[in-house]
Amino acid sequence: MPEKETAARVKPIRVGIIGTGGIATAAHIPSYQKVEGVEIVAGCDIVESVAKNVAEKFGIPRIYTDYRKMLKEEELDAVSVCTPNYVHMDPTIDALNAGVHVLCEKPIGMNAKEGAAMVAASRKTGKKLQIGLCSRFGSGPQALKRFIDAGELGDIYYARVQALRRRGIPGWGVFGQKDKQGGGPMIDIGVHILDLTLWLMGHPKPVAASGQCYTKFGTRKDIIGLMGQWDTETFTVEDFATGFVRFDNGATLTVEASFAANIEKDVFNSVILGTEGGLQTHPPMIFKEEHKTLTDVKPYGLADVNVYLAEVQAFIDAIRNDAESLIPGEHGLMVSQIMDAIYESSDTGKEVKIG
Repeated sequence: MPEKETAARVKPIRVGIIGTGGIATAAHIPSYQKVEGVEIVAGCDIVESVAKNVAEKFGIPRIYTDYRKMLKEEELDAVSVCTPNYVHMDPTIDALNAGVHVLCEKPIGMNAKEGAAMVAASRKTGKKLQIGLCSRFGSGPQALKRFIDAGELGDIYYARVQALRRRGIPGWGVFGQKDKQGGGPMIDIGVHILDLTLWLMGHPKPVAASGQCYTKFGTRKDIIGLMGQWDTETFTVEDFATGFVRFDNGATLTVEASFAANIEKDVFNSVILGTEGGLQTHPPMIFKEEHKTLTDVKPYGLADVNVYLAEVQAFIDAIRNDAESLIPGEHGLMVSQIMDAIYESSDTGKEVKIG
């Protein structure tokens, strides 16, 4: 049977968008529209004018200002939850309970308690919950993962994780408000590189973490804003955080994340050490000793991958094939458990057990 004819007979997957702001318009909506056999049938935003403008731009037939009404009136197969962090949990759980698969933007929720409730709803309903931790889909990380899975690093025992901006406090949204965001750079950008590292390490179980958070720049009016000027009066998150994590297999990990720090340049990288080799993620490199010679392996000819499109394609494939998501809720929950422990440790001055 011709491929086009086969595709035409596949029932379209009907998608709704909850939250039609920046991440929806820059990543989710364009990606869905590039995947064959997918229809975006509705969009929802509490600001009706925003929803209308997005619907007109992308040709979305219906809009709502209440996602519950959308879930009730539309025959949806899946939704993307593209709301701020403090509005991740309720729409996700409501959609799952309505029999709808969910792709939720990172982080999974404001904290691990919310994340656990979301995972529980996914398990109870049997509907898929995928978290928008898209960094894994890059061709570099994919290549490094193949080397790790082939045993090239041996026993992995340590990782150093960094998501550092020199002057990168977002000047829009609620990124500086702890009651709406849950935290600062750790939960916003640290979440990506932390998830990527845990995936490369094979997801060992974290057992404890300690850390310290600092707010040294976000409340000052004399600091340059290279990502727009933020409201110093409402800035209640950290602008630098560091943590130390212990795992049940004896491995350890350090993590650093900043919105602002006096460093030479921005850094987004993970270094992973093993008994037979090590690696860095950005740019991807592998470091080994072979035949009594130190060698550096630089992957060549890696494709330029749209990680958002790959993320959405993986979500649709999991639905269509009734397969486990490549980034299930449990993985997002593990990241939140670690970040929660780092934040709690900073408040208490003590190491915090996980699990």
